[in-house]
Amino acid sequence: MRKSLILIFILGSLTLHACSKSVPKQMEYAMSKNQENDIVKLVKSNQLAAVKEALEKGANVNSSDNQGKSLLLLATIDKNIEMAKLLVAFNADVNQQDQQLDSSFLYAGASGQTELVKLYLDNGARFDIFNRYKGSALIPACERGHIETVKLLANTPNFPIDHVNRLGWTALMEAIILGNGSHKYQEIVKILIAAGVNKNIPDKDGVTPIEHAKRKGFSEIVDLLN
Repeated sequence: MRKSLILIFILGSLTLHACSKSVPKQMEYAMSKNQENDIVKLVKSNQLAAVKEALEKGANVNSSDNQGKSLLLLATIDKNIEMAKLLVAFNADVNQQDQQLDSSFLYAGASGQTELVKLYLDNGARFDIFNRYKGSALIPACERGHIETVKLLANTPNFPIDHVNRLGWTALMEAIILGNGSHKYQEIVKILIAAGVNKNIPDKDGVTPIEHAKRKGFSEIVDLLN
């Protein structure tokens, strides 16, 4: 009986030892306390080396905070290019959306972060995922006067430059209705026209871009649309 117990103990110890050696890195890291919250905090506090180490140990690169903001979206909001590059290198999803339907790609476009927009275009940015206004990355870029971002997106192959958002506006329409007619908005209209936008898509009330420009007294834009 005693010999049997000793044998069982030895076999059990060997099994536990073998199991401990065979635990994959990802499972090993997942067993640490609050793993997902930990890496969110590391990204928010811009601890680049610590984030890299956590990812190498198997942390989920698509972890998110309590508002659904992914690590990459948090880095994008902070305009943290180096952190964004690191996360993308670990295959972060550039299309992952938060509770407000913001994604890293959409947010980069809206905030005029051209370098990040290009990074995300090169790493799987999708054109059929839209923000809470059912808008593309281009539409808010036009509204906010981000010339270089508009130039990049408008000239990206297959980008939906004539997409109509929930308000019934295209990128061209938004540049006119929400812009102030200044030089930068004139430049944006030029870029869109050169990229081949349809100048005649009306809003929900049937009013065309040129009619809106006339109503607002944007004579230079009217000339561009003629």
